[in-house]
Amino acid sequence: MGNSKSSNNKSSWRWAICSLLFLATTVNYLDRQVLSLTWKDFIAPEFHWSDSNYGAIAATFSLFYAFVSLFTGKFIDWVGTKRGYLIAIFVWSIGACMHAGCGLLTMHIHGLGSAEALRAVEAGSALALAISTTSMWLFMVCRMVLAIGESGNFPSAIKVTTEYFPKKDRALATSIFNSGSSVGALVAPVSVPFLARAYGWESAFIIIGALGFLWIGFWILMYEKPEMSKHVNAAELEYINQDDTENSSADNDVAGQHLSLLSCFCFRQTWAYICGKFFTDGVWWFLLFWAPAYFSDQYGYRSDSAMGAMLIFLVYLIVTIVSILAGGLLPKYFMEQRGMEPYSGRLRAMLMFAFLPVFALLAQPMGLYSAWWPAIFIGLAGAGHQSWSANLYNTVGDMFPKSAVATITGIGTMTGGIVSFIVNWGAGILFDYSSAKGAAFQFLGFEGKEAGYMIVFCYCAVAYLFAWLCMKALVPTYKPVIAKS
Repeated sequence: MGNSKSSNNKSSWRWAICSLLFLATTVNYLDRQVLSLTWKDFIAPEFHWSDSNYGAIAATFSLFYAFVSLFTGKFIDWVGTKRGYLIAIFVWSIGACMHAGCGLLTMHIHGLGSAEALRAVEAGSALALAISTTSMWLFMVCRMVLAIGESGNFPSAIKVTTEYFPKKDRALATSIFNSGSSVGALVAPVSVPFLARAYGWESAFIIIGALGFLWIGFWILMYEKPEMSKHVNAAELEYINQDDTENSSADNDVAGQHLSLLSCFCFRQTWAYICGKFFTDGVWWFLLFWAPAYFSDQYGYRSDSAMGAMLIFLVYLIVTIVSILAGGLLPKYFMEQRGMEPYSGRLRAMLMFAFLPVFALLAQPMGLYSAWWPAIFIGLAGAGHQSWSANLYNTVGDMFPKSAVATITGIGTMTGGIVSFIVNWGAGILFDYSSAKGAAFQFLGFEGKEAGYMIVFCYCAVAYLFAWLCMKALVPTYKPVIAKS
């Protein structure tokens, strides 16, 4: 058991653990962002990539991430959060560093001696096509390894949150650690392009990838389950476990359940969570993977330019601040001040968050005046997603036993990966097609590639409202999962 010292002043070790989750998620998104910030201005000229090449690589990551996520959550529930999280971050750090070797392997395969020789190959030639194809497949392999590890981050983090926080605090804790995705995306544009320019794009993958190995040391030293941790006193343990004593008998019935993977699909609660992920995750991954290219394509600001870095920085600064304040505090207000039970409080907050992505509709029109406007509106759309996502994750802990939390989270992550695959691959094809058609391709007053971006922004604007309606229809009120004997 943990520290049994009797004290009216509860310890706060749960927030130290939350800080570890935040750091892991920050590193997770830093590793994920390196490619999106280097491909357009550093890697594409070397390997003769088109938007479709990059779209295929991004889509492969999403699809493989989806596939392994189905099993990763169950794996985390099986081995436990300490070992599961450690294995996950070790694998994704290896995968991140592997990207740096793709250039050398491509040169070796095609008998070229340097990156300059790769760039000097005539554009559109058979050799240029072979180089782009070879390098694309090599990057796909690296993204698959990255996906295997990164698929373990959110199932692990959500499981830890259910272990260390009562229901009323989980949205705030999740908003804090989930903001690591925004902070990672915030730090990336002011570090990755400049590392790539100063030391070569390979160095960015190695340096950022190595951060995960540092985190592993802190995790080994700091994490134990709350009842086993010497840093958690009796008062804090009682606070953490307050739901166990307040739950109804129906809730207590699920405490010891161990649901099989297939049985999870028998519950409407699972499908509500799946809908919440399926219709919305593609928005976030599109913004994450394509925002740097958007500002480069539409406004001419390279990712390694001061203006390009500041635009991306502004996007994720808005995401970070708004998502922590709104995503964590608004549902807490509904629960504590309005007396709503957790699921209903979260669902009401999520409806409000679902309107923020509507601002994406203004990105293209207002971009005619200044590139700062799209950065602001894309930031608000991203903040809506992160606020939504933090609460969506915690609907799992509201209704499922702790023993199944990582499994259900993994199922949702799989679903989000599938739609992200569709969105990213489709975006690459759409942007190449619309760019080639030029003025012949029109949508809502925009032509060519601008019209392509407007189509995707329209999808971003309505996705959350549709997802909320589906969730409300499937699980209109709080209903804990009780397995049939």
